[in-house]
Amino acid sequence: MTDADRIREHLIATYRRRAAHYDVTSRLSPVPLYPQRAQRVLAVRTLGLRPGATVVEVACGTGLNFALLERAVGPGGRIVGVDLTDAMLERARHRADAAGWANVRLVQTDAAEFDFPAGVDGILSTYALTQVPACGRVVAHAAAALAPGGRLAVLDLRLPDRTPRWLSRLGVAVVGGSTSLDEWIARRPWEEIRSAVRAGLAEPSWRDLCFGTAFLASGAGRG
Repeated sequence: MTDADRIREHLIATYRRRAAHYDVTSRLSPVPLYPQRAQRVLAVRTLGLRPGATVVEVACGTGLNFALLERAVGPGGRIVGVDLTDAMLERARHRADAAGWANVRLVQTDAAEFDFPAGVDGILSTYALTQVPACGRVVAHAAAALAPGGRLAVLDLRLPDRTPRWLSRLGVAVVGGSTSLDEWIARRPWEEIRSAVRAGLAEPSWRDLCFGTAFLASGAGRG
């Protein structure tokens, strides 16, 4: 089994365990009172979605962002939610059905293997992409799928610059990452995402949030 396969299996097992209580526990991540909701709102606004738009959410989980996306694209728009874990998508389907959102389509697949529809208006990922070993490739595929003027937004956690080693270990332990702490720190996936956004998108933007504990990377399709 390759390292990527091992991480994939670990992610599936982890989020199957978390799915039933994810909506509650995610509000406490990475620490209680963290401004997660405000950051999600900012990420969706960054997409600049209009009524009737098509948006893909990578690693959509239980659909926590669906209400924000629905508000942006309206019933005439389309939301495609992609996730690796069946249990998380089951919760997302329940959320969409309960709200009467008939314009939500869910796809179970590895984000690195997802075949993005061409010409989408927005692509979103929140608090998930740094867990994906091929996160840079996901960004590259997403960038190629965007319509001219369409936008990508990636919101995720990161290790703040100049963080003492002991504090970084404590902080990521609190986050409870789905890969090992040392592996996550060694990979520095946020840097891979930053490079992929700069390489594949027009108007690339990087914004540190909450004292550098999170970031919002974004850019526009080149057409």
